[in-house]
Amino acid sequence: MKKITAVLMVFCMVTGLAAQKLEKMLWYNEPEKWEIKDNALHMFVTPQSDYWRISHYGFTVDDAPFYYGTYGGEFEVKVKLTGDYKARFDQMGLMIRTDHENYIKTGIEFVDGKFNVSTVVTHTTSDWSVTKLEKAPPFIWIKAVRRLDAVEIYYSFDDKNYVMTRNCPLKDNHPVMVGLMAASPDGNGFDATFENFGVKHLPDLRRQKWLQEHKS
Repeated sequence: MKKITAVLMVFCMVTGLAAQKLEKMLWYNEPEKWEIKDNALHMFVTPQSDYWRISHYGFTVDDAPFYYGTYGGEFEVKVKLTGDYKARFDQMGLMIRTDHENYIKTGIEFVDGKFNVSTVVTHTTSDWSVTKLEKAPPFIWIKAVRRLDAVEIYYSFDDKNYVMTRNCPLKDNHPVMVGLMAASPDGNGFDATFENFGVKHLPDLRRQKWLQEHKS
């Protein structure tokens, strides 16, 4: 009985810490409606909002909801996404952001009735890449791994088998904002739920290599 009680206490402590961590994050462009419940972020995405800089369309927007913490070094971040997508370009996922001219956003984007794993990489100007999904998933996991001067993007339907969709540059040795982003550029907003968000620190690869080369 004591062992069961101890296990339950540890579980509650861990769950509480995870929830507290999510609650301590900060808003950039806070939406009107949002809540944190059961360690999940629920929001109604701000209508007519997006992140994009200059290229192809000729305009710059930086006004979509983004809920973030600041991290340095190398890390892995992932989240489970569920959205009630309605309009063209409705999207939700992860964002890794240095500043308004340098960021990566990646996740699910609804385009012309199809679901895509979409990534926008912005360094002064934005680019856009998509991987079309054969079916409309009830939810999806998105993962990003920052190593040295690059970020690898993955998706999964079960949080076990991940498929890589992109490797893109990001300045290393610089703290970044990491968190949850959603946008509705053409639409009137939609309900978005982010679950099991987590950031895991990874040992620095350069340091590990140096230690390997300088063993006594």
